Amino acid sequence: MSDLPAIDALDTAVYTVPTDTPEADGTLAWDRTTLVLVTARSGHTTGLGYTYAPAATAHLVQELLTGTVTGRPALDVPRANEEMLRAVRNAGLPGVAAQAISAVDIALWDLKSRLLGLPLVHLLGAARDAVPVYGSGGFTTYDAERQDRQLRHWTHESGIPRVKIKIGESWGRRTERDLARVDRARATIGDGAELYVDANGAYTGGQARRLAGPLADAGVTWFEEPVSCDHLTILADLRHRLPMDVTAGEYGYTLPYFAQLITAGAVDCLQADATRCGGITGWLRAAALAHAHGIDISGHCAPSAHAHAAAAVPGLRHLEWFHDHVRIERLLFDGVLDPGGGSITPGADGAPGLGLTLAEERAEPYRVE
Repeated sequence: MSDLPAIDALDTAVYTVPTDTPEADGTLAWDRTTLVLVTARSGHTTGLGYTYAPAATAHLVQELLTGTVTGRPALDVPRANEEMLRAVRNAGLPGVAAQAISAVDIALWDLKSRLLGLPLVHLLGAARDAVPVYGSGGFTTYDAERQDRQLRHWTHESGIPRVKIKIGESWGRRTERDLARVDRARATIGDGAELYVDANGAYTGGQARRLAGPLADAGVTWFEEPVSCDHLTILADLRHRLPMDVTAGEYGYTLPYFAQLITAGAVDCLQADATRCGGITGWLRAAALAHAHGIDISGHCAPSAHAHAAAAVPGLRHLEWFHDHVRIERLLFDGVLDPGGGSITPGADGAPGLGLTLAEERAEPYRVE
């Protein structure tokens, strides 16, 4: 046991990247995004992980998690994950603590696969060669020209046959514009691509029911968070009433929450975010839970963090190719995959781990801590 490589240190860095234009969904507006990077070290080998979260996440890593995992065997990632969960008991797991654990867990999986000289998907065991993606953006702040340009880039230039736009503008108070934007999106992408919408919990149950008909007429097949994911009874009712798939789960931080979402009958497809739900370890467990209940899982945002794990589960629907995060990951990292044709192929180049390296010169102007 003493000959096994150990986790020697965890380092953190924080990067804040302005958006390319002001952005908003149904319930939030923003003009910058923060990425918290964790680097796990074992001898001369490093692994990286990250989450999209406040800068305070880095302080939590250093205060509560570094001492918990350093000195532990670098190959025993599930053990480190469990010990981190115990370490944040008094801090409260959901939220920033879960995001901190997620970033460390992803870094530890990257480290382990690099120590073994394998792409992470081969360490986990592939269930598929290619991971389908969907283009995601279409913010409520976009004018018609910008929305059209983004959708055409995905469908016409990159060949991605499924796209998603945000609706529920101003907490559901602009439904006429929502529907006009959906109709415009359908006209832009044509009949050959799938169209998804995401309300980010902006509507009431009644609004969502009334909008279902016009959305279905536009060929919408995916209605994400029509109401808040906290209202499982309303979500379940909508799932049985609406003609398109009802989905949620991106704000899940714990496995019991995903279990509640599924057993309530609230979703047709479970969404889970590895940068929030406990890293690769937590995401794989959420995928297994969904598979056991006969529903698919979809990876939420942070595509480069999810790619290899997504290729390792049989019940995968797809992975979100989210505009903000793709832009940031291409800026900060080398090794980001190409979604041309509508899918990515993690591990195809044989690069170990996640296949990412920090592009230090490009990243440095955006570092804030």
